[in-house]
Amino acid sequence: MSNTTEYGWNEASGVTLMSKLRADLKMAIMGKKETIKGAVRIVISEFPTKITTPIVLESGKKSSRPKRDEEISNDEIISVIMGLCKSEKQTLELTKQPRSEYLQVLESYLPQMASEEEILAWTKANIDFSQFKSPMQAMGTIMKHFGKGADGNLVKKVLGTLAG
Repeated sequence: MSNTTEYGWNEASGVTLMSKLRADLKMAIMGKKETIKGAVRIVISEFPTKITTPIVLESGKKSSRPKRDEEISNDEIISVIMGLCKSEKQTLELTKQPRSEYLQVLESYLPQMASEEEILAWTKANIDFSQFKSPMQAMGTIMKHFGKGADGNLVKKVLGTLAG
């Protein structure tokens, strides 16, 4: 029954992912949307342990501290959300459930993933395979271009079809 336009994030929106998460949490609390509220709270609760910056204490000992909201990049948040999605997918697999609302909420904050066709088209246009001993060696270049917007397994599949 959840309306996907109410929550979620899109890079083109011009709003940082952190701002959108905070705004959606507030909206979910006021609207009594428990699934969204719970999912966003879980994401935000991961930041102090997963998104830190190194510091040196007065004693000279190296440590780290949680980053402040304004220091956290969209990519760091996306990495946290991807990790949560991965563990939720594993849980669903183990419990033999197809989908969960929690996973749908998490995925609404991830960037649109590149399709197999987009990866194939970019690879054909930009990769000179004569520079590599095997097509799989181009994986790093392709992943660097797409960043978090491409699934590594999909890139591997595309490279496999080009090699074949």
